Amino acid sequence: MKNGLAALTGLTACLLFVSCEPPQLEEPAPEFDPQTVAAAVLEVLDEQVEAWNEGDIEGFMAGYLRSEELRFTSGNEVRRGWRNTLERYRQTYPDRAAMGTLAFEELDVRVLSEHAAQVFGRFRLTRESDEPTGLFTLLVERHGDRWRIVTDHTSN
Repeated sequence: MKNGLAALTGLTACLLFVSCEPPQLEEPAPEFDPQTVAAAVLEVLDEQVEAWNEGDIEGFMAGYLRSEELRFTSGNEVRRGWRNTLERYRQTYPDRAAMGTLAFEELDVRVLSEHAAQVFGRFRLTRESDEPTGLFTLLVERHGDRWRIVTDHTSN
């Protein structure tokens, strides 16, 4: 009986020792910084302006989510999908003269979460014969390590 009690005491002590180990600490999640999100979103728009002003519509489209989920609304029409939106841009802006020089103004980024932001702004095209302008609202989401426009509502 003594040996059984000693074994039980030893087993209990062993279990207490194992259960009293300090918990393994997990790597803390990086802190969410809205300014970092806003800067990343504005970088996408800067890249779009640069591509547009080089006459590169496909480079401009790199700012959009390359998916059928993309929704682009302009001119009282809704287009769904990256390819349909690209075709709309190609038809509306067939050459460099039609594209003009793009500028985004009055940009206001509202960070919704670490994975989403809303952008309000004004676009301005400077062309030889005119200077069209309009307003836009974008929903921008993080996909992997990249930020992409998933919804664009533009009016002029």
